Amino acid sequence: MRPVRFWLRPFGSAGALGAALLLALTAAPAVPTAPAGHTPARLAPAAATYEAEDATVSRGRVDANHAGFTGSGFVNYDNSAGSYVQWTVDAARAGRVTLKLRFANGTPTDRPMDITVNGAPAADDRAFAGTGSWASWSTATVTTDLRAGTNIVRATATTADGGPNVDHLAVDTAPTTGSTPVGVNGQLKVCGTRLCNRYGKSVQLRGMSTHGLQWYSQCVTGGSLDALATDWKADVLRISMYVQEGGYETDPRGFTDKVHAIIEQATARGLYAIVDWHMLSPGDPHHNLSRAKTFFTEIAQRHGNKNNVLYEIANEPNGVSWSRIKSYAEELVPVIRRHDPDTPVLIGTRAWSSLGLSEGGDESEVVNDPVDAPNIMYTFHFYAASHREENLNALSRAADRLPMFVTEFGTQDYAGEGADDFAMAQRYLDLMAAKKISWVNWNFSDDHRSGAVFKPGTCADNGPWAGTSSLKEAGVWIRERIRTPDGFPTG
Repeated sequence: MRPVRFWLRPFGSAGALGAALLLALTAAPAVPTAPAGHTPARLAPAAATYEAEDATVSRGRVDANHAGFTGSGFVNYDNSAGSYVQWTVDAARAGRVTLKLRFANGTPTDRPMDITVNGAPAADDRAFAGTGSWASWSTATVTTDLRAGTNIVRATATTADGGPNVDHLAVDTAPTTGSTPVGVNGQLKVCGTRLCNRYGKSVQLRGMSTHGLQWYSQCVTGGSLDALATDWKADVLRISMYVQEGGYETDPRGFTDKVHAIIEQATARGLYAIVDWHMLSPGDPHHNLSRAKTFFTEIAQRHGNKNNVLYEIANEPNGVSWSRIKSYAEELVPVIRRHDPDTPVLIGTRAWSSLGLSEGGDESEVVNDPVDAPNIMYTFHFYAASHREENLNALSRAADRLPMFVTEFGTQDYAGEGADDFAMAQRYLDLMAAKKISWVNWNFSDDHRSGAVFKPGTCADNGPWAGTSSLKEAGVWIRERIRTPDGFPTG
């Protein structure tokens, strides 16, 4: 596989827009995490109500001068961006809930707010429209996940007009608590050559990879991820964080925080999240070993108690021997395991994760000299218009001997552009279905290349995300195949 497709810089100001969006996503203070599974169970009592006047208020006051409120009053936000009301919500078990904010807006202008749960976005710039008068109350709903124990829910005004008047927050349990991919499958593990769920049954995950967060983070929003989870019915999101190319090495703190925020968004939607250390050039993973240890230590410390995070420790090693890649993995895997002993770790293979084929090798080098660590998988990447019978057959052979995960593929050429070869891509998908090989498609952005699923301008316009009107031909094709997922056996 050739590196051309990834480090050609996108046109326009995508990077600046993405930085602004992710700043908004990560602006809320970090809140310590707790286990975030999706086990079907009763949460906080149905329709538990938390009055705004009993909450923490920043830049606002409690008033009682408009009729129709519940409790002893309501919160009147100051006319300033950043003013907020914050509730502490206790949940007996982790799971999906509906948050209902009762509000009044006596102006004709929307008063949008960001809704965050435990510091992660649940709704970005959610509109709170005029209700006709300050004594006329309405309800806005947001579906999200709570973790077991204490949760912090915050409603923050995003404009200089401040927020609407807020009466209370009601928390309703939803009937779909256990229906998400993570809710059904729980903690994944490697069993033999397969990826297995908490019941020990082989599963196949299907989903999408983001493009580089330094360029296309404006495509990773609450709305786009809602569509990925509910309209596309995806199981997994790959979070593609480039190390070079204007990525992690330029701002380690900023990019780590971006990844934290997106993991929380995926978790809230019951999606598995692959944290992709997207190294390409230099192709020797040891070049970034120190950075990788720092990054994955923090990611595992923060999210190791979740059951939906997987670690992809080297996207596409190239120009180096398999022994060099193996030694890198054997140094880095223990770093992760100190904080997360349970989650599968995904290891890139030689020659742009082609099992060595793109540099004259084959899968035998891994079969004969595997990484010395349990609960690991090996990655394989293909682009259907470029990678034909030889690559397809190598993947088939490897999957009989090794646990394989296709963390990146496209229906175009190896540059992620050109005409789609859907027939060849379908042959790969048929093979992966037969052998329960999980896969992720490249990529969930509006890049001008044919491999990006959205039409140019979709992300800048904030959608529409659901349906097919904003999708390129490859997007329509892959969405249809993600929407017919594995049945996820449980018994």
